[in-house]
Amino acid sequence: MGKTSCYHCGLDCDKKAILFDEKSFCCNGCKTVYEILNTSELGCYYDFEKTPGTIPSEIQGKYNYLENETIVEKLLEFNDGDTSVVELYIPSIHCSSCIWVLENLSKLNNGVTTSMVNFTNKTLRVTFKNARTSLKEIVELSTSIGYEPYISLDDADAKTNKVDKTLIYQVAIAAFCFGNIMLLSFPEYFQVDGFWLEKYKYLFRYLMFSMSIPVVFYSAKNYFISAYKGLKHRILNIDVPIAIGISVLFIRSSIEIFLDIGSGFFDSLTGLVFFLLIGKFFQQKTYNFLSFERDYKSYFPIAVTKIIDAFEASIPVNDIVKGDRLLIRNEELIPVDGILINGNAAIDYSFVTGESVPVSKQSGDKLFAGGKQTAGAIEMEVVNTMSQSYLTQLWSNDVFSKTNEITIKNITDTISKYFTIAILTIALFAGIYWYVTDSSMAFNVITAVLIIACPCALALSAPFAIGNMLRIFGYNKFYLKNAETIEHISKVDTIIFDKTGTITSSDKTQINYEGENLIEEELRLVKTVLRASNHPLSRSLYRFISEEPFEEKPTHFEEILGKGIQAAVNDNYIKLGSSSFLEVNSNTTNETSIYIKINNQLKGCFRFKNSYRSGLDSVFSELSRQYKLIILSGDNDGEKSYLEKILPTNIEFYFNQKPEDKLQFIKELQSKGNKVMMVGDGLNDAGALAQSTIGIAISEDVNVFSPACDAILDAKLFHKFPEFLMLSKQTIGVIKASFIVSFCYNIIGMYFALTGQLTPVVAAILMPLSSISIVVFVTILTNWISKKL
Repeated sequence: MGKTSCYHCGLDCDKKAILFDEKSFCCNGCKTVYEILNTSELGCYYDFEKTPGTIPSEIQGKYNYLENETIVEKLLEFNDGDTSVVELYIPSIHCSSCIWVLENLSKLNNGVTTSMVNFTNKTLRVTFKNARTSLKEIVELSTSIGYEPYISLDDADAKTNKVDKTLIYQVAIAAFCFGNIMLLSFPEYFQVDGFWLEKYKYLFRYLMFSMSIPVVFYSAKNYFISAYKGLKHRILNIDVPIAIGISVLFIRSSIEIFLDIGSGFFDSLTGLVFFLLIGKFFQQKTYNFLSFERDYKSYFPIAVTKIIDAFEASIPVNDIVKGDRLLIRNEELIPVDGILINGNAAIDYSFVTGESVPVSKQSGDKLFAGGKQTAGAIEMEVVNTMSQSYLTQLWSNDVFSKTNEITIKNITDTISKYFTIAILTIALFAGIYWYVTDSSMAFNVITAVLIIACPCALALSAPFAIGNMLRIFGYNKFYLKNAETIEHISKVDTIIFDKTGTITSSDKTQINYEGENLIEEELRLVKTVLRASNHPLSRSLYRFISEEPFEEKPTHFEEILGKGIQAAVNDNYIKLGSSSFLEVNSNTTNETSIYIKINNQLKGCFRFKNSYRSGLDSVFSELSRQYKLIILSGDNDGEKSYLEKILPTNIEFYFNQKPEDKLQFIKELQSKGNKVMMVGDGLNDAGALAQSTIGIAISEDVNVFSPACDAILDAKLFHKFPEFLMLSKQTIGVIKASFIVSFCYNIIGMYFALTGQLTPVVAAILMPLSSISIVVFVTILTNWISKKL
């Protein structure tokens, strides 16, 4: 048996070639990818060239410069040797179909882990495995399916993109040709007779034909390209009916000119393209002005501890400069790229790559933004500041998606897809009807129907309504992970609260020590261990102890969530935590305490008298009217009687709950059909926050960052919590109202188009106006309902 080419990769197969579906594959891997592509309706991958699966010849070699490691390193945002992350600017992204194709790159290249599109900024963020693929292959793949990235090596360091002026040039050419064709059409309009006009009539017509060519083939080319790519990938996007309308006008007018039937519709054709492009231009300007999708992330409440002359100060991430020395505590996220100075570094890069195995680092090794320290405190020097948007992109990574429920976005995309099919069907039947009734009207009716009925307004209402509310929430220090979070909040029926650090305030906590007096050295040992912890009680006790910690770092550090800490400092073994963790018989079970053992000798304990957040009673009173409320705490039930006095009577209490108990408790509620919101401190509650339908971390210490949660609320705004929940519900109401308005637009416009009362040019003007008005409608309405904040 001779060699044959593998249907997927193009490599030669030997006599052991795998036969499947009447095709040859060189290995099970290629066969599996083929099955995935066919199952996912992405079989178009094999249509690029006669040799399936290969890169089209026109781009082969174009991106060879991406084999240069120096150049690639400048373009990558993250690279730990195994996994890389890159953000590509793709100017041709313009509709939901583009998003669908680009977010399915993992099905076209098995080296791609995830690919996420930022529609507003026209960027594609790709996470990929270095062993399976390369940046060059990804760029070639993206280009081959019609989405060529703009890569400027001059701007690689600045990460900036040049402004694409193509649309401006297209508008200018369409305007010039439209104006001149209108002038040349005047004699035809007024049926003017005269020797001079009659003699040069054909010249005028051919001039109009000539000037329409650059309008159709340059100014309107993007509509044809987009329609072709959509059809090629079996996608009916919103540009298909527009491309058909332009084609019909041009072909019909050309036939009339060359067969001397009439002057054609070149004025309407160029006017249609001109007004479509003008509408597109103003849409872009409007969307940029009202672009809220990621603006809220500028207010993200993450800070870091900076070491200044042996003193520690908390500063915002965007104030970090190159050369700063930072302290990263246990379970803290590394906000910027840097070099490890000292400490035991075990970095969990799961926020970036999705893989949770910690990577050990030595002094002098490079640390990347997005890693989480898991083995105590470390110190690092900043070598490259990065924008906060990078961290918030990690927070929004699809790796942490917890649900596959049908969402507003999915519904919108589905409606938009079938909308185009419906419009084409209506245009066909309308054309047949008018051809039989009045053939002179058929042409205008078909074109007007194709142009006026556009799903743009429908598709834009949800992202702009939710995007604006994200921005408003951000201004008020309630930071949501993504757009779907608002929708999920609106469906919640059960809210679970942690106690310590959530409904209690660590800033006002009273601390008393009981036991054997601690000498200065012992206090310094305790503070050295506490320095590495981010638990609310640890942070409170760290501030309470006035002695300075030792410069020496713990040689061993282990923090067991919900129990305590064990560490080794200067050959001393220290153990801090609950009475059960230290195996101590506690006589007082009604107080929150941290017990201390040094070298296996019990020294005493620090007792905490909790101070509850202001407005706690009113918050719970308001929430109890609409939600089932539960307090789920790892502490003992010593303050249960006090809480029962100040909180509504229908609240359930569960104490002495370990982190795994909380997670299991939420699972049981969800199995009964409950939509559960967990409100915690973001550290001990990480598992519960991730398991819940919606996890909200109350942030009192801005250093704490928990990608396991879906939202972060500044503790000072806890009293506004019910208002945020109510506004989330009202935002979904605004979206539904905008859907109704959008449908009304299309029904009214369709009526006038079908009855022949709407010309194609007027339809071209109304189409972008409907989209802009919907955007303005949802923006004004969301601003109005949020005034109470």
